[in-house]
Amino acid sequence: MGAIHVTVTIRNPASPEKAWEGLFLVDTGATDSLVPKDCLESIGLKPKAKRTYELADGSEIKMDITTGDIEFMGEIVGGTIIFGDPGTEPILGVTALESVGIEIDPRNNTLKRLPATRLKKLKPKR
Repeated sequence: MGAIHVTVTIRNPASPEKAWEGLFLVDTGATDSLVPKDCLESIGLKPKAKRTYELADGSEIKMDITTGDIEFMGEIVGGTIIFGDPGTEPILGVTALESVGIEIDPRNNTLKRLPATRLKKLKPKR
């Protein structure tokens, strides 16, 4: 399977007119999305916490995170965004994809919209 890229807009929820748009690598191996920190700072997003992430080689790294609005393919979701180093390729993680009901179609190497977003079966109220 080849690399899939999608145009994504990151918005500052406190000031939605402040936005940054980029071409993101879709990475189903990444839980959260990653954006170069200078791009996040340019729209007024600041680190809210640190989180430890495991890299592909098994090593761990503690990185700054924030929350923001993630828009792509006509959908919007609030999500965790990692502050990457300047110049780092932006990554769209699997949480954002699943939250809006989009999955990868490996046969056609594209993103596919599901008819509905999956939701665990709810127990009826008694």
